Amino acid sequence: MNKWIAPAIIVAAGMVAAAAWSQTPPANNNVVQYFTTPLEHDASRIVRLQTVNIPPKGGNEFHRHPGDQWAAVQEGEITFTIKGQPPRLLKAGDSVYIPRGTIHRNQNLSDKPARSVELVILDKDKPALENVAETN
Repeated sequence: MNKWIAPAIIVAAGMVAAAAWSQTPPANNNVVQYFTTPLEHDASRIVRLQTVNIPPKGGNEFHRHPGDQWAAVQEGEITFTIKGQPPRLLKAGDSVYIPRGTIHRNQNLSDKPARSVELVILDKDKPALENVAETN
């Protein structure tokens, strides 16, 4: 009887791990989060510092955040577009402030990688990003 305890525990642990793995959303390998912490004096919001790497010819779709965002380009060039406005080319050293709910996207239209550092203050219990359909 005792010889079946260890294998049973291993099988059970494997089943739990498989279930947890299947429920975990895929990681965004382009984003490195350095920290996420509650906003002082406002427990309903969080502060996050992260780096975003955009490969050549890469980018994201139009989206918005439930909070404010500050971004500074560290490497390469990023084409930043607020929906309904002309695109802006941001180069290393350039920065941008994106107010809560602003529909925007970031693209790397060059053949070299781009990287930015971002500070975001988000509502705690809401998804950090909401994709927005690209309609004219």
